Amino acid sequence: MDYVDLHVHSNASDGTCTPAEVVGLAAQADLRAIALTDHDTTAGIPEALLAGAACGMEVIPGIEVSSSYKGHEIHILGLFVTAGNPALEAVLKQFRLRRDQRNEEMFRRFADDGITFTPEELNGGNPDTVITRAHVARALLSKGMGPTLDQIFKKYLQYDGPYCPPKTYVAPDEVLDTLLSSGAFPALAHPFQYKLGDKGTMELVGYLTSLGMKGLEVYHSSNNRLESMKLQEMAAACHLLPTGGSDFHGSNKPDISIGRGRGGLRVSSLLLEDIKKAL
Repeated sequence: MDYVDLHVHSNASDGTCTPAEVVGLAAQADLRAIALTDHDTTAGIPEALLAGAACGMEVIPGIEVSSSYKGHEIHILGLFVTAGNPALEAVLKQFRLRRDQRNEEMFRRFADDGITFTPEELNGGNPDTVITRAHVARALLSKGMGPTLDQIFKKYLQYDGPYCPPKTYVAPDEVLDTLLSSGAFPALAHPFQYKLGDKGTMELVGYLTSLGMKGLEVYHSSNNRLESMKLQEMAAACHLLPTGGSDFHGSNKPDISIGRGRGGLRVSSLLLEDIKKAL
């Protein structure tokens, strides 16, 4: 059986590997296909497509877009996005503007306490990357501000904490409308990470389905077997297609390997074929 990984990140957002390196790792893992799903950007897709063509790896252009539901940040994957689509680019421009404004305020707060950053400390070797909290956490770690990335996030980078301003979001209906209009296949990422419980998760899935969502990330590195079974049932109940991926971020999540997650993840290529048929 062939396997795929439909949720991976590069250093175009908060991963540590270049898009070409991500494709190379996927080839080493004998995957048939990957989806590059960087946060709120399609900037890494051209490089990944070139690398995929060079080694015979199918690269699916994707994205992971932030939104909110009842006060919880949620992430919606878009597979087979059309990079450069005007509606999509307009929404991504909004994201970049809001992120830049939030980053400026965050850096001002750090500077008030004598903590400053150079561009090189933040961008991880990619001057065009979208600067996220992960970039700031790595820079703080290199400055010795904490023992681990996890501790740094807890101390410095909690939303609405002393350094990190609250995040603003595009509403789920606008995210889904934008993804659908660009020809993408939208799916809710890692549903159980939002800590809504079984009933609340089902309500979220049903709500997004009513807005046009087509898929559900049933298989993910954070799931145990029981959680994946529950998500299979939710997908079937809402007539959604299952998808799955590792959520690979390179050394930012060192325990997660491309294609295998934390060791036991395997996503059949048959899921990808079903998505293609649906599109």
